Amino acid sequence: MFYHALRIDDQLCIGCSRCMKNCPTEAIRISSGTASIQEHRCIDCGRCYEVCPAQAVTIDGDDFDAIHRYSHSVALLPAVFLGQFPDDISVSRVYAVLHELGFAHVMEVESAAMIYADAKNRYAREHADIKPLISSFCPAIVRLIQIKYPSLVENILPIKVPLDLSAMYIEAELQSRDIPREEIGLFYITPCAAKIAAVKAPVGEEKSVIDGVINMNLLYNRVYKKIKELGKNHQYRPLSRQRLSADAVLSTLTNGERRICQAKRSYAIDGIKNVMDFLDKLENDEVEGVEFLELRACDQSCAGALLSCENRFLCGERMYSRARKAAERERNGEMARDREMDRYRDYLIDHSLLGEVQPRSMLVLDEDIGRALEKMEKIEKMKCNLPQIDCGVCGAPTCEAFATDVVCDSADLHRCVFYRIHLESQGKMTLAEGASNMRSVWGADRISGELE
Repeated sequence: MFYHALRIDDQLCIGCSRCMKNCPTEAIRISSGTASIQEHRCIDCGRCYEVCPAQAVTIDGDDFDAIHRYSHSVALLPAVFLGQFPDDISVSRVYAVLHELGFAHVMEVESAAMIYADAKNRYAREHADIKPLISSFCPAIVRLIQIKYPSLVENILPIKVPLDLSAMYIEAELQSRDIPREEIGLFYITPCAAKIAAVKAPVGEEKSVIDGVINMNLLYNRVYKKIKELGKNHQYRPLSRQRLSADAVLSTLTNGERRICQAKRSYAIDGIKNVMDFLDKLENDEVEGVEFLELRACDQSCAGALLSCENRFLCGERMYSRARKAAERERNGEMARDREMDRYRDYLIDHSLLGEVQPRSMLVLDEDIGRALEKMEKIEKMKCNLPQIDCGVCGAPTCEAFATDVVCDSADLHRCVFYRIHLESQGKMTLAEGASNMRSVWGADRISGELE
């Protein structure tokens, strides 16, 4: 089973169905007045989290205090974390405060962006017959392809992303200083739920090298509060910080990967709906000649991730400003610090390959092929008899999803309001029975009382 970072709190859920209607993989159902997630369909994209008006959808992460269990705790930062802060708060100040909060080391995961690009380009050269190659950078997209577009699974680049490569680098670097592995704690500061799931249950490998995952907005609030408490006149301990190359800084934004790949024809697509529209065309052979696809679930890629505290466009502009400064330093002959990883380049590239990425069906009809085919026929037949208006009153997002639930014995046909009205008009169901069915979906409170 997938690990899922998204949870729905039954005590907070008001059963408004916004999450159900917005879920791109139809993973949410309403029953007894509250929403629930079908785990085999969920890709942790977080659309439910974004649209929930009651804040009933939560994202699991590790407790911040877990960093104190290690004498050498490492904050693995995405560049978008630094893009959350106002312009008057420097990168150096953020680094210093992270040390004051308890991290022994700070490392931006984009430090491995160029090594990641080299590994991708080498894989593309060695597998020229596979087109298009699809980036594995966004774990929500990897899961989407696994469950909804299984025919494209072999197109996913089985290459470890910069986060994993950076974690491998810092682990090897610290151990080279005779620091025991049990004293090293690697903590990723995640901008989204999908990356929590990717660390807890990585695709293509048994276990992640990363020890914990901390929500980015939680850490941002801690850092920002500490900076305000210390005030402008506080003397920070001088610390070295990573000077990423311009390409590395921009690698997590839309077009960031595409601009450093060697493919002649490539596309960068962000937003889960846009990605699905394109994958539909790709699966139907409506798109030809594409060599590489950079696909991201969030609008503006990681700058628009769920756990961002800042407007995605402001965050993106700050990152572009940082990249421009990095490019100026490079023109002046200053080496970006991410190039210091070059002595580990061969080691990281040689260990960058993942295991086989397996397709996973979100339509688990039956383990027996024969019975599964029979159920598919029943679903198609039932769809023809349903109204096909996708009203959602049955507690499922579409008539097709409802038909699947009924055939798989996870819903009752009487939940369909049109079917109930038909039975009532034929005298085969009483109004009380119809009301009881409605309560089973939306709860007693929704249909009790009088409207004035």
